[in-house]
Amino acid sequence: MNTTPDAPHRLRMILNTFVSGPQAWFFVAEDRGYFRDEGIAIDFTPGDTAANAVPRVANGEFDVGYGDLNTLIELAAASSTQPDAVAVYATFNASPYTIAVPQSGPIRAPADLAGRTLGAHPNDAAMRLFAEFARAGGVDRTQVGIDISSLPHTQMLRLLVDEQRWDGLFGFVNTLRAAAIEAGIDPAKALRFLEFRHLVPDLYGAALMVSRRLAMQSPALVRGLVRAVNRGVIDVAADIDAGIEAVARRDPSIDRTTNRARLAGTLGLEMSHPEGAVLGIGDLDEARLSRSIDLIVSAKGHPRRPSSEEIFIRDFLPPVTERLRSLARPAADW
Repeated sequence: MNTTPDAPHRLRMILNTFVSGPQAWFFVAEDRGYFRDEGIAIDFTPGDTAANAVPRVANGEFDVGYGDLNTLIELAAASSTQPDAVAVYATFNASPYTIAVPQSGPIRAPADLAGRTLGAHPNDAAMRLFAEFARAGGVDRTQVGIDISSLPHTQMLRLLVDEQRWDGLFGFVNTLRAAAIEAGIDPAKALRFLEFRHLVPDLYGAALMVSRRLAMQSPALVRGLVRAVNRGVIDVAADIDAGIEAVARRDPSIDRTTNRARLAGTLGLEMSHPEGAVLGIGDLDEARLSRSIDLIVSAKGHPRRPSSEEIFIRDFLPPVTERLRSLARPAADW
């Protein structure tokens, strides 16, 4: 935190993954002085999964995180008390989770997963929600094997397509599409995606989270943080190439083409649910969030049902007139 009246408040932020295209709004907000305008300086730390970012905020290691909303629900439901993390700005109003399977293979519907083995990264957010997907799809989870691998998605996809090491692969739709392109695979021709959003449409995705302590003790600071990120989202939606430039300034080694595709896909899929036209990007539908909580608690048999207010606080959002109202257009149009 600041040590003099004029010094910015330094906040430690854990990202969902390594530096990548779909984080562009954070870097644009920093480059254009939006955090500085709010008296904030951000220290970014790359993460390893959206799921893993959540407990690292809840345990006090970071003030801010970009993590998986469903993991936050699970963390709250598994605890006897509310976790010290809460979502304050939801970027993804459609869930990005998927199981990628070979286009030429026999798996065409969830029921076809019985007797198959799926590959996944450790603590992958899509894998963590397989119970909910399986319940909705009438799949017996005990009949599906899961093989954990820490290999990069590019290598895992090659093993999936070329060597049939697994029958499918958990991940995010646009992450796997981009990784396929990097691996020299045409995702449109080689892969089929069993998307969670079609089977369990109530699930949300990534959200900006803060420690509950920060939210309660420094509400003006959190409101400024959200305002700055919201400005970054607006700017990136208006010019995604500028967003990729901001990402590349953090990691000049990134593949700009694949990261642009990831960002365009994120805007065109994960952030284009119809409710955005009504609520604006950043907010959540209360009834849908409640159904998500019920689904996760029931599917996993958690001992406690957290309230919606334990998961998401909308008090820090800018007015809807100052937020994007809809991003509903195909990724190819970005």
